[in-house]
Amino acid sequence: MGRPRGMAAWLLAEAEAAVDWARHQVRGPDRGPLRIVPYRGHGTRERLYLKGRVLRGEPIPAASDEDSAWRNLLHTLRRLESDEVPAARVRARIGETESEAVADDEGYFELDLAVATPPEDREVWRAIELELLDPVGPEGPARAVGHALVPPVEASFGVISDIDDTVVKTDVTSVLRMARLILLTNARTRLAFEGVAAFYRALAAGAAGPRTNPIFYVSSSPWSLYELLLEVFQVHGVPDGPLVLRDYGVSREMIFSTSHRDHKLEAIEHILATHPTLPFVLLGDSGQQDPEIYQEVVARHPGRIRAIYIRDVTPPERDAEVRDIGEALREQGVDVVYSDDTLGAALHAAAAGLIDPASLPEIRGEQERDRAAPGPLESAVKP
Repeated sequence: MGRPRGMAAWLLAEAEAAVDWARHQVRGPDRGPLRIVPYRGHGTRERLYLKGRVLRGEPIPAASDEDSAWRNLLHTLRRLESDEVPAARVRARIGETESEAVADDEGYFELDLAVATPPEDREVWRAIELELLDPVGPEGPARAVGHALVPPVEASFGVISDIDDTVVKTDVTSVLRMARLILLTNARTRLAFEGVAAFYRALAAGAAGPRTNPIFYVSSSPWSLYELLLEVFQVHGVPDGPLVLRDYGVSREMIFSTSHRDHKLEAIEHILATHPTLPFVLLGDSGQQDPEIYQEVVARHPGRIRAIYIRDVTPPERDAEVRDIGEALREQGVDVVYSDDTLGAALHAAAAGLIDPASLPEIRGEQERDRAAPGPLESAVKP
């Protein structure tokens, strides 16, 4: 039974690759400028990891409070129907280190850089110069600067957080509501959860401050939403951090692609392996297997997880399952907070020494202001 299904997937991948290549060859230079879109990476003083994509066409303009639902829909469709450049060749340079990568059928490239020059004092984000060697448009080689996070030696722990229904309201448990939010909202009308930005700023600062603790965002959202999510974070004051998303295109490499669970586990494993001296705090929600995924992370890495915060976004019948997982984890010495309230998680973090108790009034105040704000669809659908 598995063979025909695998053959069908292979044929589909080959067909899409052929169509993408033909589209790239036939449309010609009038499709807009070539551009490199680097995704925030991370690493150590000796090694940096960076992913990116080569696309053709103008970037989508920044969101405005006056954007209509129709304009938001058009921008969303443009993101999902990106014009990627297959087999593009990219050169990366940092200090005396150079490396090249070739993009796959969907325009994605990955870089693993052995760095010869260490970061300067307090240089948390390391800049990596990127140049598109092939193809080259009439305007000359496309260039961009990527950034990789190197946690400072003062960091006391790292944070790994989901995004959908943990940081940003998505309603993944309801297909209709999720579709409305994704299609009709923008970075200014897509709301973060109440108080979450202030709480994450407190986690980044730690108990002593200033900001020392790195935050990594791991989600099954598609990479095509990367720039939108960056803008959402900026608008709402959510701390910067590397994002690890997924490619939903059909390609040769995606035929045996990982599931949501396996994608998140693989991403978390890579973060933990890259930063072996850091303990971590995990944040997620009850809607997409985060409790089960985090339970497995604890089993694989005993002693590495200091606390787990799960946002309750599911019906009551799910509560018993999540609470059972929480009890099992507490027996292993990991505190688990299951709540629909950001302040509840923050109170525990303050008591556990993860954040400064002086940050609680700001978290409480932001939560109250966010609750009084109009909903995302109320803001997006204008009369």
